Amino acid sequence: MSNAEDLFGAEPERIKPEASKPAPKAASVPGSYTAADIEVLEGLEPVRRRPGMYIGGTDANALHHLFAEVIDNSMDEAIAGHATRIEVHLGEDGFLTVSDNGRGIPVENHPKFPGRSTLEIVHTVLHAGGKFDSKAYETSGGLHGVGVSVVNALSDSLIVEVAREQQLHRLAFSRGKPLGEIEALGRVQNRRGTTTRFHPDPQIFGDHAHFSAARLYRMTRAKAYLFAGVELRWSCDATLVTEDAPAKAAFHYPNGLKDFMTARIESETRIVDELFSGSHGKPGTHGAVEWAIAWTLGDGGVSSYCNTVPTPDGGTHEAGLRAAILRGLKNYAELTKNKNGALLTAEDVLAHCSAMLSVFMREPEFVGQTKDKLASGEATRIVDNALRDAFDHWLGSSPNQAGKLMDWAVERAEERLRRRKEKEIDRASATRKLRLPGKLADCSQGAKEGAELFIVEGDSAGGSAKQARDRKSQAVLPLRGKILNVAGASREKMQASQLISDLIQALGCGTRDRYSDDDLRYDKIIIMTDADVDGAHIATLLITFFFQEMPKLIDGGHLYLALPPLFRITQGAKTLYARDEPHKVELLATEFTGKGKVDMTRFKGLGEMPFAHLRETTMSKKSRTLLQVKVRDDLEATRISVDRLMGTKPEARFDFIQENAAFVTDLDV
Repeated sequence: MSNAEDLFGAEPERIKPEASKPAPKAASVPGSYTAADIEVLEGLEPVRRRPGMYIGGTDANALHHLFAEVIDNSMDEAIAGHATRIEVHLGEDGFLTVSDNGRGIPVENHPKFPGRSTLEIVHTVLHAGGKFDSKAYETSGGLHGVGVSVVNALSDSLIVEVAREQQLHRLAFSRGKPLGEIEALGRVQNRRGTTTRFHPDPQIFGDHAHFSAARLYRMTRAKAYLFAGVELRWSCDATLVTEDAPAKAAFHYPNGLKDFMTARIESETRIVDELFSGSHGKPGTHGAVEWAIAWTLGDGGVSSYCNTVPTPDGGTHEAGLRAAILRGLKNYAELTKNKNGALLTAEDVLAHCSAMLSVFMREPEFVGQTKDKLASGEATRIVDNALRDAFDHWLGSSPNQAGKLMDWAVERAEERLRRRKEKEIDRASATRKLRLPGKLADCSQGAKEGAELFIVEGDSAGGSAKQARDRKSQAVLPLRGKILNVAGASREKMQASQLISDLIQALGCGTRDRYSDDDLRYDKIIIMTDADVDGAHIATLLITFFFQEMPKLIDGGHLYLALPPLFRITQGAKTLYARDEPHKVELLATEFTGKGKVDMTRFKGLGEMPFAHLRETTMSKKSRTLLQVKVRDDLEATRISVDRLMGTKPEARFDFIQENAAFVTDLDV
C-alpha cells in the first residue's frame, strides 16, 4: 500500500453534467431515503472517517503501521538499486522522520493534473503511485498507491522534502490538505532523496498518538536484515533513550537473514548444529527468495516477509517452505532406506524450528489492506522451487547433520502417534469400564474440541439427559447419591469412592500434579443438578472436588454450572420457565398479566422433566444458559473459605452461619 516515487498514476477524468441540465436536488425528509441521503466523500476524507479500512484500526499497532508505510517506500527505492541509506529519527516532540538517498519523488506538475505538482498528487490522491505497472519498481511493498497518502491523512502535520537534480523542494500538509504551494529552497550539493517528517493526529489516535522508541528501533533493525544492500541508521532524542532504544545505531548485515538467525538463536540449544540458509535470485527481482532455518530447543516459529513487508499471519510463501522441507526430508529417508520417513508430517519436521523467509514477487496479493497474510498462489511455487534443490544438497552434503534432523523428526512423529494411540485407548477404556446401567454414555466424536460432559445426579436424571443430549458432542455421567466431600475426607477414603473413581476415569486427565489439560477428554465439564437445595449441595460438593483435585481444570475455563428451571408457566400459547421461586413471582407479575388461565408445573427434579423441556432449557447450545466456575484472584483466601465451609471443623461452619445470618432474605419455610 506504500506510495512510491516515480511514474505515478492518477484518478480517471470525471464526466461533468451538462450545465443546461442540472441534476435536481432532492430534499431529505426524516424517515425518507433520497439522493440527498447519499454522502460522497472526496479526497482523503474516507481515510479519516474510516481509518480501520486502511491501517487496521486506531490503536498502537495501527499507529506504528504508519511508520511501516513510510519506510517501505524507502526500502522499495533501495531494493530497486537507487538508495543505499535510510535514516530514521524520533523526536521528543512526537515527530518521526524517515529519509533516504534515493531518486526523490518527482516534483514537476503531473500531466493529468495541470497546475498541481506530482509531489502533491502522491500525498493527496488515493491510488496514485509508481508501482502499478512494474516499470519503476520490479517488486515493491506498496501495490495500491495509498500508503503515504494515508499517513498524510492521519497526521496533523506532515512535511516532505525532496532533493532531486541538486534542487531542494518542500511541501507541508495538515490532515491531508496542502498548506500552500510547493516551495523551491534552492540548490543543494551531495544530497538527494526523500525526507518525510510527520506527527500522528491525536484526533484519530487519541491516547495512542505516541510512538514507542523501542518498537520503532526493532522495526528499523528488522528491515536491515531483509536487504543486504542498504544501511539503516537509527536515532532518537536523549529523553527517549531506553535500554531497548539507544540514542544512535547503524544496521548493515551483509549476510542478511543468516546474520539475523545467528543472533536470534545465540542462547538456544541446537538440535542441528548447522543453519540451513541461502538465497535464490537477485534480491528485489521477481522470484527472489532468501531463507535461514535453525532447529533448536527454543520456542521456534516462522517469521516471513514479502517484498520486505512482514506477514505475521503467514500465507502461501510459508506453505511453500513447509512443502519443500517435508518433501526433502522424506526423499532423504527413501535414499537412506529409512522406512520411518513415511510417518513424517510438516509439523513433525518444523516443531521447534526457527525460520526466516523473505520472498520478492511482482504484484503480490495480500489478505486485507494491512498485508498480514500473503495470498498469492504463485508464492508457494516460487519458494518450493527455490528451497527444494538447496535443501536436498544441504542434507546430502552433511550426512551427520541430516541424520540428527531425521532422528529428531522421526522421534516427534512417533511421539505424536503414541499420544494419539494412548488417547484412543484411554477413551475406549473409560467407555468400557463405565458402560453400565446409569454410568457414562459417551459422545460419538473423538475430538476434545466442542465435546461436553454433563455430570447429573441419579439414574433418573441421567435417563432424561441421555434422551435430551446431542449424541455427537454431549456425554452424560450420572452419579448415584452425593459425592464424597473431599475437603473433609482422607486420601484413602477418597480413593475408595467409586463415584470419584468413575469421574476421574471419565475425564482422563489425572489429578493434582498428574493433571494434564491435553489429556482432558472434554472441552466443557457441566454440573447439572436439580434446582433445589439438594441439587445445590451436590453441585457444591462437585465444585469442591474440582477445586481440590483438578484446580487447573477450573483455571483452564472448563468447569460450568447448568441452570435448569424449577417451574414451567403457561398461559395460552405463551410458555416461560422460572429458575426459582423469586423468578416465578417476577414472571407472574410481569409476563402473565392478561386474561386466561395460568398453568404452572413445578419440576420435582431433572428426572421428572420431559426430555424435550430439558433439551430446550438446559442442554441445547442454542438456548441454554451456563455459569462458568472461576476462582477469584485471592487464591489463598479462597482456599481458606473452602476449608472453612467444607472442611472437618463444624464449628467453623457454625461461626460462618452466625456471621452471615443477617444477610439471608429468601427462606422457603
